[in-house]
Amino acid sequence: MTPPVPFFDRARGDLVMQDELTAVFQSVVQSGRYILGPEVDAFESECAAYLGVRHAIGVSSGTDALLAALMALGVGAGDEVVCPAYTFFATAGAIHRTGARPVFADVLPGSFNLDPASLARALTARTRAVIAVHLFGGCAPMDELFAVAGSRGVPVIEDAAQAFGAERAGRRAGAIGLMGCFSFFPTKNLGGFGDGGLVTTDDGELAARVRSLRAHGARRKHHHTRVGGNFRLDALQAALLRRKLPRLGALLDRRREHAAQYAALLGGAGLPLSLPDTGAAGHSVNQYVIRLDDASLRDPLRSSLAERGIGTEVYYPAPLHLQPCFASLGPPAGSLPVAESAARETLALPIFPELTSEEVARVVRAITAFFV
Repeated sequence: MTPPVPFFDRARGDLVMQDELTAVFQSVVQSGRYILGPEVDAFESECAAYLGVRHAIGVSSGTDALLAALMALGVGAGDEVVCPAYTFFATAGAIHRTGARPVFADVLPGSFNLDPASLARALTARTRAVIAVHLFGGCAPMDELFAVAGSRGVPVIEDAAQAFGAERAGRRAGAIGLMGCFSFFPTKNLGGFGDGGLVTTDDGELAARVRSLRAHGARRKHHHTRVGGNFRLDALQAALLRRKLPRLGALLDRRREHAAQYAALLGGAGLPLSLPDTGAAGHSVNQYVIRLDDASLRDPLRSSLAERGIGTEVYYPAPLHLQPCFASLGPPAGSLPVAESAARETLALPIFPELTSEEVARVVRAITAFFV
């Protein structure tokens, strides 16, 4: 029986490092330091050096990274924050949790990243910030977004949850905007062993605010200058991630090799679908997302692949402005056509470093067979 091709298999990579990771776990247990501490300090320094930023602050999740960044900027009730409508829920959820209103803009048809023209239409006198998402590991058009937002004095935050290691014009994601926000959820390029996140910035005062906010707003114990939250990073997560960070370059290379193989095999097959531009310089290929020319074929294709033992995912089945909890905010259906069509037409194929070339070929053969 032919073994299945999983959409994602984290264990393949972790088992290669099992002895090293076990030793790390034992060292943390022996230290008795489980929240923040030396391992977190070292991980923050190593991330800052890798990303090319002055400050990196470990937090409890990518969602909390976004929330802490917005809180550090003073975003709150009466404010608006613009974000793309086609992204993971946390981007807008964090905005809402501050008391501000998420304002949804459309995305570009190729990369699905925030459309600068749509951003310009979404800005108002109440706009306090813009969140640019580096979706699927490809950086948003930051220069164009800066030109739009900067003309109004609005800061741009990078939601780089899916883009650790991605680059644009020689700068790494998280080092381009005023602040960057990362997730170490296990499926990410630099995936942890549970939840974890990171906030990056070159601004020393903003970094100090985030460090305070992650500890209930205290810059020193039991002295609270603001109301924050419990956003602290566990020492164990930091210790384990430190051992993975030096391997990240090789892991990204493997992702890019698989993406190139998909492009070579699917690109010349004449199939009614379009491929992501993961060959662009600096793309970290956190997901490999194809787009069906006919939306009615997306779900049947997914079912056909599942019958052949091939895992897929839909990122994302509904744009944020059409989610029930945000529907009252607008805009109405039909207003953001690229985001809405992307939700109907896209399908994510298996891609992770330990995927084999034969497994990629099997996925391609199964897709081709569906259309023949």
